[in-house]
Amino acid sequence: MHITDIIKKPVINTEKARNLLENNEYVFIVDRRANKLQIKDAVEKLFNVKVQGVNTLNIKSKNKRFRMSMYKTAAIKKAIVKLKDGESIAAYEG
Repeated sequence: MHITDIIKKPVINTEKARNLLENNEYVFIVDRRANKLQIKDAVEKLFNVKVQGVNTLNIKSKNKRFRMSMYKTAAIKKAIVKLKDGESIAAYEG
């Protein structure tokens, strides 16, 4: 798996993700098959930063209803990446 396949997109539009920025933690949606070591390497290579730790969480798909039809949302995996002191991702905040 290539590093650009692991990191799909950053999460910046939630209140929790904004609060984590104060602690130098960034939230990404990642590939569901990626493990913590692969996520750490991908972030370090893509953004030229040093990663202190990675926490991951799997979000199950949910059943939703729109008018008379039912559908399922996609299951996703999020990674909360903590950077070392003095490091930041400039593209994330812009």
